[in-house]
Amino acid sequence: MAADYPVRVNNVTKVYESGEIKVEALKKVSFTLKQGQFVAIVGPSGSGKSTLMHMLGTIDRPTSGEIYIDGLATSKMTGDELAEFRNKKLGFVFQSFNLITGLDAEKNVELPLMIVDMPQAERRKRADALLTQLGLGERLKLKPTQLSGGEQQRVAIARALVNEPTLVLADEPTGNLDTKSGDEVIRLLRGISKSRKVTIIMITHNLDITKHCDRVIHIKDGTIEKDVMN
Repeated sequence: MAADYPVRVNNVTKVYESGEIKVEALKKVSFTLKQGQFVAIVGPSGSGKSTLMHMLGTIDRPTSGEIYIDGLATSKMTGDELAEFRNKKLGFVFQSFNLITGLDAEKNVELPLMIVDMPQAERRKRADALLTQLGLGERLKLKPTQLSGGEQQRVAIARALVNEPTLVLADEPTGNLDTKSGDEVIRLLRGISKSRKVTIIMITHNLDITKHCDRVIHIKDGTIEKDVMN
């Protein structure tokens, strides 16, 4: 089951409390994702999609319900277990790239491997292979400020993939890019989901790019309004 459906969201509810005020950001949300599926989560501001992303990324825990990744119940893990789990099982791509400006492209991609003490030669080999695959083979030694926005996002995608994760979470990955660069990044993500059999979940406000996804989950008022297969 875990191999075929590496991501399972089971009856997840999230309630935020401030004094006597309670806000139900997610209300019994459930879905399963197949291996290698490229899925968009869309919805208006305040719909709960960012809260859902935080739950999937194990940055926050559900109030009730459970999220399973590779068959593991993430809410049952300790803080240390979650940190190790994130580094091994999850990859993250952000709107603002989140690259370290003082490091070149190669070193930015190597970072997750440094955390797990992979030998330098092996992590460099893996980083270089990914960057070359993503069309940046001649840009390895350039720092983020020397790269275009589209190139920076490709470095960020390589960094997200370098640990060979089960799930990649992309939060508005085209938000800081022009239309052409954004379209290239989305096609790249789709290609990666198929060639590497990695499940990718993308949050976006841009409905035009969801045509490249296998599935579009619409969130409204903390619930799934509709779930559409492309």
